[in-house]
Amino acid sequence: MKVVLQRVCQASVTIEQQVTASINVGFVLLVGVQTGDTQAEADYLAKKIAHLRVFEDQEQKMNKNILQVQGEVLSISQFTLLGSTKKGNRPNFMQAEKPVRAKSLYDYFNEQLRNYGVKVATGEFGADMDVSLVNNGPVTIVLDTNDK
Repeated sequence: MKVVLQRVCQASVTIEQQVTASINVGFVLLVGVQTGDTQAEADYLAKKIAHLRVFEDQEQKMNKNILQVQGEVLSISQFTLLGSTKKGNRPNFMQAEKPVRAKSLYDYFNEQLRNYGVKVATGEFGADMDVSLVNNGPVTIVLDTNDK
């Protein structure tokens, strides 16, 4: 699995000109499920994200996690994270998991975040979405279970 994490002041997702989810302080997570991923990868990422210390304390050091700042998550499924551009100019998405299995793992990942006490809003799996955010910091981190 691959996740692009962005620390935000606010974010929302719009589908067919309707805002379907929004958050204030927290993370926007772009989540890609790779062929062969299992619940173990989702468990690893959920734990890592719930405890990742990227929010500033009173000394302006990144010492607080999302739970300590009562932040929220806006989780967006994004198979394009698995696109390969090694050959040619059109990305190859062969590493992205098939939709039914990817949705199951994406839903499981979000549930694991909730089990840590994180409030999670989501986009709609497979929908054409417009994601709006104010990146705070900016702080953007790529988490890839292939690199653990």
